Amino acid sequence: MTHKIAILGASGYTGAELVRLIATHPQMEIAALGANSKAGQRMAQVFPHLRHLHLPDLVTIDQIDFAEIDLCFCALPHKTSQEVISALPRYLKIVDLSADFRLRDPAAYETWYGNPHAAVELQKEAVYGLTEFYRDQIREARLVAGTGCNAATGQYLLRPLIAAGVIDLEDIILDLKCGVSGAGRSLKENLLHAELSEGYHAYAVGGPHRHLGEFDQEFSAIAGRDVHIQFTPHLVPANRGILATGYVKGEAQAIHAALAAQYDKEPFIELLPMGETPSTRHVRGSNYCHIGVVADRQPGKAIVIAALDNLTKGSSGQALQNANLMLNIQETEGLLMAPVFP
Repeated sequence: MTHKIAILGASGYTGAELVRLIATHPQMEIAALGANSKAGQRMAQVFPHLRHLHLPDLVTIDQIDFAEIDLCFCALPHKTSQEVISALPRYLKIVDLSADFRLRDPAAYETWYGNPHAAVELQKEAVYGLTEFYRDQIREARLVAGTGCNAATGQYLLRPLIAAGVIDLEDIILDLKCGVSGAGRSLKENLLHAELSEGYHAYAVGGPHRHLGEFDQEFSAIAGRDVHIQFTPHLVPANRGILATGYVKGEAQAIHAALAAQYDKEPFIELLPMGETPSTRHVRGSNYCHIGVVADRQPGKAIVIAALDNLTKGSSGQALQNANLMLNIQETEGLLMAPVFP
């Protein structure tokens, strides 16, 4: 059976990544591409690397006939996404890549995003899209909220350790570097080549980063108490990739064992041998996440590092993984491509 797919926000990086992944998926067909700002253009004009594909032209969202669509990916900005999804047919399966439905508490959404949520009933319905931990709920869901790419990387490191009780919850530091595509495709002065290249910088220092809302929500739920980590993201002059380094109090061997127990049968999470560390260059363009554990020179402390591609495993690959589950397709379908190297 072939499922007809719509992608809204197809002119952005995550939209293009979805097209790249779905193009060779044996059970999905891209039937509609929505991109209001570039409506009327061919995908080849917007993304020349996709010119070999036979794709529908970009159209405005109101031109799409959703009666013919089985599942819709929404790769739209937050706030816009909740407005658009509210107007879509209630029978339509949706995977949202924005931030609009990640937080379950409307008050938390308003705190982190600065405006009241306009679709609270849908927010209650949404299932959090961290596939490896919400697989059963995602399989039955109509609306899935994809995680933030930074939030996903940090959770792959820390969730199993919090659940297993092998680290001190009062002393967790997460230091994260992200490639520039994580900031989206919109023109921004600070992302110009002359502004960004030959250096990297921290941002949202001290706590205002919105992905902290996801960390607070998820880690506190696992622990059964408030868990607030220290988190600093950095923007690096690379197109793709996230490298997250966690500094924790706990025995390295117990930490490695907890991660092994959690991820032993996961197709996309690779735990490296004890003492080895991952690199973004080894996951580029793939749906894999590599994790490494190293004992610190100070007894009772460890460094845990994760690497993934922010556009694939951190966003569009995760979205496709979730869509496979929602459509009763093999979870790994269309996602087993090897990383691109060098």
